Amino acid sequence: MRVSLVKLDQPYNFQSIKTSFANMVNNKASALSLAVSALTLAGSADAFWRLPCRGRTGVGRLDPIMDPGEVSDHVHVIHGGNKFGIDNTPQDLASSDCTSCAVTQDKSAYWTPPIYFLHSNGTAEMVEQVGGMLAYYLLYTDSANPNGKITAFPEGFQMISGDKRQRSFPYPIPDNDKSSWTADQKTQSALSQKALGFNCLNYAATPEASLYRHFLPDKDYLDANCLDGIRLELMFPSCWNGKDVDSDDHKSHVAFPDLVMSGACPEGFGTKLPSLFFETIFNTYAFKGMDGQFVLSNGDPTGYGYHGDFQMGWDSVDFLQSAVDTCTNASGEIEDCALFNIQSEADQGQCTFAEVDAIKDDNPLGPREDGLPIAVPIQSGPSYATNYPVVLAGDETQAAATSTKASSKATTSAASASAVVPTLSYTPGTSSVTDKYGGGILLAETASSYVQSPTAVVSVSASTVTAAASLADAETDAAGNIIATSWYTSGNQVMEMMIEEVDVTVTATAVETANAHARRHVGKEHRRVRGHPRR
Repeated sequence: MRVSLVKLDQPYNFQSIKTSFANMVNNKASALSLAVSALTLAGSADAFWRLPCRGRTGVGRLDPIMDPGEVSDHVHVIHGGNKFGIDNTPQDLASSDCTSCAVTQDKSAYWTPPIYFLHSNGTAEMVEQVGGMLAYYLLYTDSANPNGKITAFPEGFQMISGDKRQRSFPYPIPDNDKSSWTADQKTQSALSQKALGFNCLNYAATPEASLYRHFLPDKDYLDANCLDGIRLELMFPSCWNGKDVDSDDHKSHVAFPDLVMSGACPEGFGTKLPSLFFETIFNTYAFKGMDGQFVLSNGDPTGYGYHGDFQMGWDSVDFLQSAVDTCTNASGEIEDCALFNIQSEADQGQCTFAEVDAIKDDNPLGPREDGLPIAVPIQSGPSYATNYPVVLAGDETQAAATSTKASSKATTSAASASAVVPTLSYTPGTSSVTDKYGGGILLAETASSYVQSPTAVVSVSASTVTAAASLADAETDAAGNIIATSWYTSGNQVMEMMIEEVDVTVTATAVETANAHARRHVGKEHRRVRGHPRR
């Protein structure tokens, strides 16, 4: 029997699967039972699907949840339905003509602030966004009601996650083991701050755990360690009060379960929604060796103020409920859900929303000699950030009074004194779900270390950006009776699992009926590889 296994493309306990493989090999079990056992272990996890949104509908100072009818005070990158604008509602989105996401029945809107690089002379430019974004629909049940139903987002539903004015994190770094979280560490405020992640990407190494680091590393750390950029991660609340589609602060109608991603819902929030998780990658390594600093579009160099918004825009609540109930393949692939109509990346990239006159001259991509668009002050904390006036392009009088360029220069030159974030060392995660752009959810190891230090902007030698290697089709040895071959991706690597059946004599325990799904899954993976290796 031959088993070649590197990594499973699913958010499961890979160590338990690997141990099961090893034990069964030592006991000379058949390779067929081996495959079914591994997939049965995998199938015990909660289901999910990951929704790629490779196109952007637009970039601009728009936020119809927080600032309806007004220009927002900072830039967002926006994905989803094209009926997005300065004052759209979720109902407007549902009537969109197209979507920048892969599933055409989803016209929802997903938006977050991008990262900018502030050069030492005050010039700002948006860091390249890599691969659009991923929106994970994780189907975690309420641990206090494990047999309960997961309810689709209702019509008109919208919510936010994160706080744009947050500039500190008053909790242990790194997170202590969740089993030891105190009541103070399980407040909604604490959970919302733990729902942010800044994943240092280096495809030559095992990826870090998701939500491992809750702040934006300083430029020195990014230059030295994050050769493939930084992945910004955001978890949304998934417990609902069951009645309100919005609230005054756009978050009080929902709550986090007590472990952020999963766990028990608090009293009064017993309706479990799909658990939304955003990922967006930025190529910070392109600025290696340049003098300056990275900052979110809301003037936050710490990352503690990262945030995001969601408006429900699926074709119908009934359709989304059907997807929640039936699209439960353990692969997480949208291709494995027969309900979804999937469009190409090229078509996703063609979908944009109509230009908004009030911001058409903003030049949000840059370079901008006068700093962040527009007149956004850099506020490093640790105190809560203050509000600032919204300045329109061409309003030189007001812009001069709140000059971003001046504040950007001051913050850049004095970064070591003003933007204090820890240095949290690399620790690999334990299991992953990945895509070809480097997206993936990983569980955390328990051991890690950090050093409390000020943010410092240093000059290092320039270097060419290291691009991820292309995925080449791996060769399969045809010798033997191969009953299943599966392909998975991790960063820029192709992972292959080959299982060869041999005749052995064993004493076997009866396999549970749930394994029928696993057998079908084995056959499907085998056919996919033979016809079209997934890239």
